[in-house]
Amino acid sequence: MDPQAFIRLSIGSLGLRIPGSTLNSVKSGIQPFASSCLCEIRLRGFPAQTLTIPLVSSPEATPDCQSIASSFYLEESDLKALTATGCFYSSQAYLEISVFTGRKGSHCGVGNKRQQLGTFKLEVSPEWGEGKPVILYNGWIGIGKSKLDSGKPGAELHLRVKLDPDPRYVFQFEDVTRLSPQIVQLQGSIRQPIFSCKFSQDRVTQVDPLSTYWSAIEGSDQETERRERKGWKVKIHDLSGSAVAAAFITTPFVPSNGCDWVAKSNPGAWVIVRPDPYRPESWQPWGKLEAWRERGMRDSICCRFRLLSEGQEGGEFLVSEININAEKGGEFFIDTDRQMRASGPTPIPSPRSSGDFGGLSPVVGGFVMSCKVRGEGKNSKPLVQLAMRHVTCVEDAAIFMALAAAVDLSIEACRPFRRKIRRASQMRHSW
Repeated sequence: MDPQAFIRLSIGSLGLRIPGSTLNSVKSGIQPFASSCLCEIRLRGFPAQTLTIPLVSSPEATPDCQSIASSFYLEESDLKALTATGCFYSSQAYLEISVFTGRKGSHCGVGNKRQQLGTFKLEVSPEWGEGKPVILYNGWIGIGKSKLDSGKPGAELHLRVKLDPDPRYVFQFEDVTRLSPQIVQLQGSIRQPIFSCKFSQDRVTQVDPLSTYWSAIEGSDQETERRERKGWKVKIHDLSGSAVAAAFITTPFVPSNGCDWVAKSNPGAWVIVRPDPYRPESWQPWGKLEAWRERGMRDSICCRFRLLSEGQEGGEFLVSEININAEKGGEFFIDTDRQMRASGPTPIPSPRSSGDFGGLSPVVGGFVMSCKVRGEGKNSKPLVQLAMRHVTCVEDAAIFMALAAAVDLSIEACRPFRRKIRRASQMRHSW
């Protein structure tokens, strides 16, 4: 399998030094989240990222050089867009970091006023596309205006900006998951078959309402026996026909008491498995995916994935919890950098590969995988990206295909359960 070229632009080791500011003394000289300072990181063509930035009180203190606050992942088309000229923007693109005091939001109806301290700008250059690891900047830099009257310097920002090659394998399901499609690898215009996906479900006595949903709407008298969705299975086969990964529902998707949808209090669950190397015809658990529906102005499907391990106490490690728009669809991902920014400073374990349970340690692993799916009632053909460094063999890729299939099917499994439909004879008007 040949990967596609991606690069990872990481911004880390952030710290802010404001001469003359009064800070509570701490042993390290760094106050991680106690300040009211934040920064906005912008790169043309990507959503802006807003982060809290720690204040540095000691002149000798230096922020952790290994910490990563923000990352951008760029493919070849992104690099071309950054260097292209256009009518609505200048020909030169920059990585731009603006630092502010104060926070966004309001208190008692009064907005908090923000003051910009300064901006750091780094030009996008040809070396960004060379595919080599390079440190673009590392150290302190003045971003604020000097106070000429007093002779005091302005604010200083510490940061480390680095480029790293981050090649990925890109796969796509060629049809809807329930139709048991082929899975192809994308490499430019080439679509190379790699896996096949086989969907199945239990017999009619355990069938779920979704399978008869459309026929019921059209006036059929069929009534389902149970208000639950269970017995769904997906197997991933390699080109030889051998099953190399699978996913199946272990906790049925059922409506919670008093409502017609799967709630967080009682989520449906899948187990993701791989062949057991020591017991033929047996499966070994690898991960657990839970899913439920979050109601609101725009409903979303929440997918929570835990990695399983038999060799460590506890046995489950949360690696991702993502909300996907129920109507439009969205992206499920495993990315320890993005998850840590969302959940705080607690490290999230990252496996070195799908089968490497020994790699379950609090080590930042960056991007692992992503899966783009469409919303309810739409023909979803999941698009999956895998970081090459997390895939050591074809079986590693297969286990992520099973996870992607479970995420895609969870969008349908979490659809609201229809209320009992009147029989056609009861719905006819009498003349």
